[in-house]
Amino acid sequence: MKHTRQLSRRDFLKTGGVFVVGVSLFGCGKENVPGLVKPASGVPWSPDVFVSFEADGTARIISHRSEMGQGIRTGLPAVLADEMEADWSRVRVEQSVGDAKYGNQNTDGSWSVRGFMQRMLEAGATVRLMLEQSAAQQWGVDVSECAAEFHTVVHKPSGRVLDYKDLVAGASELPVPGLEQLEFKSPERYRYIGKELPIVDMHDMTHGSADYGADIRLPGMKFAAIARPPVVFGKVKTYDAQKTMALAGVERVIEMPAPEPPAVFKALGGIAVIAENSWAALRGRDLLSIEWDDGANADYDSAEFGKALRETVRQPGKPQRDEGNIDEALKTANRTLEAEYYAPHLAHAPMEPPAAAASVTADFCEIWAPSQDPQSLIPMAEAITGLKPEQIRINVTLLGGAFGRKSKCDFVEEAVILSKQLAAPVMVQWSREDDIRHDYYHTVSAQHLAASIDEQGKVTGWRHRVAYPSIMSTFDAAVKEAVPFETGLAALNLPYSIPNIRLETGVAESKVRIGWLRSVCNIFQSFAVNSFTDEIAKARGMDPLENLLELLGPDRTLDFTELGLEATENYPFDTGRLRSVTELVAQKAGWGRSLPQGHGIGIAAQYSFHSYVAAVVEVAVDGDGAWRVPRVDIAIDCGQYVNPDRVRAQQEGAVVFGLSLARDSQITAANGRIEQGNFNNYQVLRIGLTPDTRVHLVESSAPPAGVGEPGVPPIAPAVTNAIFAATGKRFRDLPLGRTLDLTPV
Repeated sequence: MKHTRQLSRRDFLKTGGVFVVGVSLFGCGKENVPGLVKPASGVPWSPDVFVSFEADGTARIISHRSEMGQGIRTGLPAVLADEMEADWSRVRVEQSVGDAKYGNQNTDGSWSVRGFMQRMLEAGATVRLMLEQSAAQQWGVDVSECAAEFHTVVHKPSGRVLDYKDLVAGASELPVPGLEQLEFKSPERYRYIGKELPIVDMHDMTHGSADYGADIRLPGMKFAAIARPPVVFGKVKTYDAQKTMALAGVERVIEMPAPEPPAVFKALGGIAVIAENSWAALRGRDLLSIEWDDGANADYDSAEFGKALRETVRQPGKPQRDEGNIDEALKTANRTLEAEYYAPHLAHAPMEPPAAAASVTADFCEIWAPSQDPQSLIPMAEAITGLKPEQIRINVTLLGGAFGRKSKCDFVEEAVILSKQLAAPVMVQWSREDDIRHDYYHTVSAQHLAASIDEQGKVTGWRHRVAYPSIMSTFDAAVKEAVPFETGLAALNLPYSIPNIRLETGVAESKVRIGWLRSVCNIFQSFAVNSFTDEIAKARGMDPLENLLELLGPDRTLDFTELGLEATENYPFDTGRLRSVTELVAQKAGWGRSLPQGHGIGIAAQYSFHSYVAAVVEVAVDGDGAWRVPRVDIAIDCGQYVNPDRVRAQQEGAVVFGLSLARDSQITAANGRIEQGNFNNYQVLRIGLTPDTRVHLVESSAPPAGVGEPGVPPIAPAVTNAIFAATGKRFRDLPLGRTLDLTPV
């Protein structure tokens, strides 16, 4: 066979999972998706950037955030629809392009609802008022007599009713009211907010018709696979592409430009294989013979680096928080306690590896990508193509998972570079190995904690030392210590009522690209803080729950702005809410209940992304050290929530994510090269190990807070605390592995 044909993901599945090469299936490779957002025809009225109405009364609501399974493409439009009294069956949700007119589109940091719920309410209230004004004009009555109700406006005195479709033309002639004219619905009138609502993408996702990054097909599209340097900032020394070019379907081999530090979100360089289909591109890449110049990071050995980090935190560091006199407290204590914790690099490993398509011509650049931050692609494309922002269009596909990885645009930059050079549309497809070996890794960390206990058994001092490569090293190679926004995730903002507290940072140079991953530094800092809290309970002879609640102290609000953390006028750190979720989860989990032999339960609580989460984990440990988690209870107070079903789903996902990093997940390096490459050696939790997860939501009228990330931090420490309760042995390094070493220390 001389040629291969490109099979779409769906057509591949239609074959029953059998890999087919050289077989012509009707329709294979014929998809044409010129864009995901098409200009609508006949739309007479668009009173707000987020909503417009068609002549038949159908409301078109724009989702400007990226959908990656969290349900935001339903959540924010539902808020707008609720406030404008829309019939959800007459609403059409469309994904926005990347455009500054929508405001911030970076779908990171559990920010979407808390950042944009009010904006959606304002848009909905604006539309509702204008439709009521249009009805008042038609009836010749005062607008105060008119009330919008389920896609109609009712004249209250007479009972007359007009459908929204009969009001669109009149409303389009009215001036848009100012914010001071708007009146918002009271929560008891909400139709969708706070109620379970199926996500708008569910059918397409479950029937295989949803468009993800790898599904885009354009006329004349080429496919590219890239051999990237195995060591960050390595370069091509020599290469031989003779075998690659002899492969059917391969068209060209192109050397990519090598970046210079800092990493930022630059493409990594290497050798690109251009082919008529993705199989030929990937296979052709495997046949390349490349000699690499590994550069300055070739000496990176994660095991040795971990040892160095541990030594760093055993020495005094630079104080970021220093209250009271911790040195005196430790010196004069009746008893002191010390412990050291370690967590490795982690990869994002979303189910969908990165993929992006670009089409660059002399006067236009169009991109299709599963991007968490589509606006960031505009200046990148502008710099490469020389085009103006108005000549660049960013289409956002669905994201098959992301966890922070797809807010970086390196994989999209590759597609733009190649499309410009080839003068043709190009799809860059990463393999799973590419994804694991060329990630922006969650940073490795070492932590050393010490506490002082007086003669009455009270905790009088807390010292916390941390050392880890900073995320900021990705943007500035000179940064070699954690900055406050990182330590402020569960360390700098320690909420305990202890008179003497110090947080110190140590030097740690980055040898790989460091990025944010779901819950960021909360993961390892919460692990250390909550584990050490449990160790203090043991030292004090107290029940872990009672100890935790005592350390939280009296209910109060905390302000850490003087330490460099963000101002929280609308989101004060309320320790009473953290106490409440802790007490709630303990009650729901049956804290103190009788357990079978070899079982134990552990508790942990964490404030993050302005939400309050506590978890109780039950573990079962066999005599040979094999362990599993039969049950997890997790409680969250995230303020006002939009869709309780999605909040529960996010916490269930957080439990799986947290158990994965506690049990198996880690990235290691030797000679600068990442040693993991796929799910065989970068393990995530298998479905057979997924526990009975019970999510407990707190009803709250507080402003909406984060949901996607806050459930992760308490899981790992609750696991190790439960293991200690079951076995009497303390584990302080992650991951724990599938079998515990129960040899007495």
